[in-house]
Amino acid sequence: MEGITLELVGLQLFTGLALGAVYVLLAVGLSLIFGMLTIVNFAHGAFFMVGAYAGYALYQLEPNFWLCLVLVPLLVGALGMAVERVLVRPLYGRGIDYPLLLTFGLAYVMVELVRIAFGKQGLPVDTPELLQGSADILIGQFPLYRLFVIGVTALVLFGLWLFIEKTSFGLIVRAGARDPQIVRILGVDIAKVWLIVFGLGTGIAGLAGFLSAPMQGISPEMGGPVLTVAFVVTVVGGMGSLVGAIVAGVLVGVVESLAVLFFPEAAKVSMFVIMAVVLLVRPQGLFGRPGLMS
Repeated sequence: MEGITLELVGLQLFTGLALGAVYVLLAVGLSLIFGMLTIVNFAHGAFFMVGAYAGYALYQLEPNFWLCLVLVPLLVGALGMAVERVLVRPLYGRGIDYPLLLTFGLAYVMVELVRIAFGKQGLPVDTPELLQGSADILIGQFPLYRLFVIGVTALVLFGLWLFIEKTSFGLIVRAGARDPQIVRILGVDIAKVWLIVFGLGTGIAGLAGFLSAPMQGISPEMGGPVLTVAFVVTVVGGMGSLVGAIVAGVLVGVVESLAVLFFPEAAKVSMFVIMAVVLLVRPQGLFGRPGLMS
């Protein structure tokens, strides 16, 4: 195709990695909650949106990007823990539909509250001064902030892997995801584990929203489209699989980005094509366990 060079394809590939990094953070948080609590969290996109607005509000009070980077996931995670404790916990044991409907309604409430507080119009978010400009990645100049997003995502995933694989609490999380009843029998307070996991998953979603804000701006409705992407990535990777969420997030981001270059008309539907192909070959997803939803 005319005008398309190897360097352009390489730069678009890196763009896909940056886009996929946001998708990975979203899907990891969603998979973490589903894998442990078996809850389909329809408010996950709203937590993503709240993270973006929380970062915007904090930056207005204290224009320190690095402080906001630390505080936003903590604040959104704390909000998630409050939601789990007050709203979600009473619905455990009543079937998967009750938490699903609750979080679906909660998402609308959160969007309306943000509209009341910040208005209905979208807001631009400036890239931090230190991360403005571009860097040479051998195949060309690439925005420095997008490289930063990829790096932060890699650090978060590494930290999450250490937490789950190398700590005693992570062992409880892995065991609880497979058989919560056995964990209870061993004397573990499973309710406390669920609380922390829900907070961790929503905190990661809030971080994804904060990181994406300089790339796309913020609006009260920004959580809707990314929720669709998060569910597609989670289904492609396998419900409850963190490895699957990582692989599928990168795959969807790269394919969508390359589709913009080669087939612009198909860019928005490319992720659904991936999902259809994967489900035809492996109905449980790339890394999912058969019968997980049964």
